[in-house]
Amino acid sequence: MSEKSEGVAAVERALSILNAFDMQEQTLTLHQLAERTGLYKSTILRLLASLVRFGCIEQLPDSSYRLGFTVMHWGSIYRSSLRLEDHVVPALNTLVEETGEGASYFRREGEVRLCLFRVDPRRAVRDHIYAGQVLPLHQGAAGRALVEFEGDPATWPKERVIVTIGEREPDIAAVAAPVFASGDKVIGAVAVSGPASRFTPKVLPQFTRAVLSAAEQLSARLGGRVSLYRRTA
Repeated sequence: MSEKSEGVAAVERALSILNAFDMQEQTLTLHQLAERTGLYKSTILRLLASLVRFGCIEQLPDSSYRLGFTVMHWGSIYRSSLRLEDHVVPALNTLVEETGEGASYFRREGEVRLCLFRVDPRRAVRDHIYAGQVLPLHQGAAGRALVEFEGDPATWPKERVIVTIGEREPDIAAVAAPVFASGDKVIGAVAVSGPASRFTPKVLPQFTRAVLSAAEQLSARLGGRVSLYRRTA
């Protein structure tokens, strides 16, 4: 193996160690690292020495390991460089193309919800929402998505998509899903909305799939877990 190939292999092994940690198991033993990476313990120990030296891994008093401060530093840089608009607006454009209805992204602000981004459909009859508009938190699919997916996942609705018809306005229907960031935290809700007459049983499954796909993609890009969208029994 060439020196270059050996260097690439070492980097990939080190990254596999960093990727072994997750939200459920934030500290791991050497044995667990070996199981998760498939590497020999002797190889892991050599790599850990470098990772500890650069602050990527921290060894705890009980000899287990956790991610180090350097990883947090990288995360801070990533979050600072992340422009939410660059991710959300393309997702909303896709939703409008797939459903023919207006698409919005909401964020909770205390006891109301704020429309951060909005893409209108090319239809004269539509739901008139605009970026910067403040709407009730406890009415409408997006508001409920921001509220009902907070806290313990065991208390969440079984379905990850919420459909409301005539809840916020008598003639308006909406389909929404939560958007998650790291720590399983709800940071927003993506939704399509329009006249209730167009949200028929025939098209609702299509709208639901489109909204769920958009929410999953946004969560993946913003640090959330796509596995959170699995339907519970």
